[in-house]
Amino acid sequence: MQTDVKNKTLSDLAMLISEHKSEIIQQNNIDIAGSDNLDPTLYDRLKVDEKKVDGMVASINEVIHLEDPEGEILHHYNHPNGMKVENRSVPFGRILIIYESRPDVTIEAAINAFKSGNKIYLKGGKESKNTNVFLVNLWAQALQMNNLAVETVTYLDIDRTETQKLLKENHLSLDLIIPRGGEELINYIKQNTSIPLIISGRGNNFVYVHSDADFTMAQEIVINGKSRLSVCNAIDKVLFNSNTENLKQKVEQVLTKAIEMKLDVYGDGDFFKSFEFITPMTDPQMYEQEFLSPKILFGIVENVDNAIDIINKYSGGHSAVIVTEDESVATKFQNEVDCAAVYHNASSRFTDGGQFGFGAEIAISTQKLHFRGPVGLAQLVTNKWFITGNGQIRK
Repeated sequence: MQTDVKNKTLSDLAMLISEHKSEIIQQNNIDIAGSDNLDPTLYDRLKVDEKKVDGMVASINEVIHLEDPEGEILHHYNHPNGMKVENRSVPFGRILIIYESRPDVTIEAAINAFKSGNKIYLKGGKESKNTNVFLVNLWAQALQMNNLAVETVTYLDIDRTETQKLLKENHLSLDLIIPRGGEELINYIKQNTSIPLIISGRGNNFVYVHSDADFTMAQEIVINGKSRLSVCNAIDKVLFNSNTENLKQKVEQVLTKAIEMKLDVYGDGDFFKSFEFITPMTDPQMYEQEFLSPKILFGIVENVDNAIDIINKYSGGHSAVIVTEDESVATKFQNEVDCAAVYHNASSRFTDGGQFGFGAEIAISTQKLHFRGPVGLAQLVTNKWFITGNGQIRK
């Protein structure tokens, strides 16, 4: 598939989504009406409004303008015997994306896999079925408009038993699975398949506020980190340095904004017992939990080493932030914290493929193989060696 054909297909898809915006939202309203007792996090993931539809179109247009990674020459070597040796990027082949609640994945994840030359299978959650099926029908129209097989993007409307059978038997000859969802979904897939995975892991992200930090900046970074509750780049834990001058007044400053956002604030240790609106932490396992809710935990550490140890022990390996004016402390923190993205004086909410210049993202990997962090177009390829000779044999 040539790059211009891929881009024309994506352009037609963007046009179709724009033209059918009201129908997409209508189908999503049917999904929402059929889903009982949605908490704010699940509702945020499931709901598709005009802004989300416009976001799908914007993501498509960004991916159109990104370089096609398929066929890129990664290494070239002229062998002394005359052979030409090339290592090129090639598609994985068949990618299954399993996801919960978020219908925008049907577009934003699939466009990356499509432009990098893969065949895509989509398995969305039953709660978003109507929206997903409608969007895949738009995919089919765009593919047909460009004389491409509609099976290039296939929606799997199968139940849990059929899904489990697919994971175990791999009758679709899948090359890669990308799960998009919570720990329960990811663990279920890991336990039921031998197919390689790119795991979009949990968040449970930390901010460490060093003793010299600008607390106005720290406050803004913490609050921005809770601006959306359902996303994996949200902040759940804040560690304050105990040697900070006027620490109680400065924590009050952050606490006030947290209360205004209607966050439930918990505190670890005696320091926080004097605060009226902080609930004492009684369960140490809170440090391990990804909240995905209006909860935030404050803790106290003695130094940056203490903060690094706690983050490496409890975080999901996704994102971490240090707020400090000391470049050497920031460098130490960024080098030693074992997360996919480590920030100095900036919000964790930027851990996103679009914000990192990838266009749309398909996942945020917390693995170290085959790629770490936001996974976009350029990461959905593998490599292959191409050798051309004229009869050479090895002696």
